[in-house]
Amino acid sequence: MPQAFQVPRGTQDVLPPTSTAWQHAEASFREVCHRYGYEEIRTPVFEEAALFARGIGDVTDIVSKEMYVFEDRGGRHLALRPEGTAGVVRAFIQHGLAAPKAVWKVYYIISIFRYERPQAGRYRQSHQVGVECFGAPGPDADAEVIALNMAWYDSLGISDHGLTLNSLGCPVCRPSHREALQSALRAVAPQLCETCQGRIDRNPLRVFDCKSPECKALLAGAPSTLDHLCPGCQAHFDTLRTTLEALELPYEIDPRLVRGLDYYTRTAWEVKFTGLGAQDALCGGGRYDGLVEGLGGHPTPGIGFAAGIERALLTLAELGIEAPGALPRGVFVAGLGDKARGRALLLAEGIRRAGVRAETDYFERGLGAQLRLADRLAARYAVILGDDELASGQATVRDLESGVQEAVALDAVPEWLRARCVA
Repeated sequence: MPQAFQVPRGTQDVLPPTSTAWQHAEASFREVCHRYGYEEIRTPVFEEAALFARGIGDVTDIVSKEMYVFEDRGGRHLALRPEGTAGVVRAFIQHGLAAPKAVWKVYYIISIFRYERPQAGRYRQSHQVGVECFGAPGPDADAEVIALNMAWYDSLGISDHGLTLNSLGCPVCRPSHREALQSALRAVAPQLCETCQGRIDRNPLRVFDCKSPECKALLAGAPSTLDHLCPGCQAHFDTLRTTLEALELPYEIDPRLVRGLDYYTRTAWEVKFTGLGAQDALCGGGRYDGLVEGLGGHPTPGIGFAAGIERALLTLAELGIEAPGALPRGVFVAGLGDKARGRALLLAEGIRRAGVRAETDYFERGLGAQLRLADRLAARYAVILGDDELASGQATVRDLESGVQEAVALDAVPEWLRARCVA
């Protein structure tokens, strides 16, 4: 017996009708982004592995443990993208899109790949939506991107969520915080888990990501980035908070909030939904003013976020919110007899060209079986063709909700249905 193949661990098939919920989430995101003036970008699913090592940070878990890295036939060292920002920055630099006092705003809908333990809403192939805004240095851009982020969840009906906010400082003030944090961590190093011990010298901020209750207790009094902000970062953060309050976007300050990627500076935020349990983060974002320069471009401020589609759909399910169908109800064309079946296929194509969804029978079923199939397909109308209809030149069109039917000239059927099925 041939081998029965299955999807690789950490991946999934998205099948109808579940795929309609994905289409709704993606369409809602596109609509919100267009309202805010963002346009779509599509980057390759794989890039040079060095791009992610330089952009994300080679001491992060993503680069050191989770990237899918391979060598192609030309000997190039490539990686499946583990996140979206680095590839967008590469495109921004490569195509020379920087300009004085100009802002470039894009969004994306992508797959990302990370070799990690699969868990609720997180797979080895996951799907994200995200935005990136280049060229805007002030807190007004931060507020706009956060507002867009929250507007997407609102458009889906997800309102029971919380926005948490922090400032990670900048190259001016981060060294003093890093020194104070490392000093505090070394004092309790023997009591920290092995992972946190390894982060003290390499990436001390990441200790705040640790899920160990023992480490969390030891870190409760650790120095906060907010206690070390320089005047510029403090003013940026204060203005952002004032703007969010003016926009009526409630938030909480979390001085332990850090992002898992090295490139973030100043503003960082997460949106959480407690109904998802321990893995409650729906999305994360922040400012990365040094990333473009770090990848070889001109100094350019940047800010963005990425949100998991799987997490959003899990939240909708937890809230009992059903996504609307992706397609309007359509038409089923039932042909009875060889000549009528041939004409039914032609009529179905004419209906489709008029902009209406249409299906027909492939198995020479009787009328009753075809109408039952039309019901299973959630068709709104059935167009019935038999010898009598062909002789008269008029199809019988039945409203499958009311049961009312009428005769419509065959040539007029597509436009007759278009007037009733297309808003």
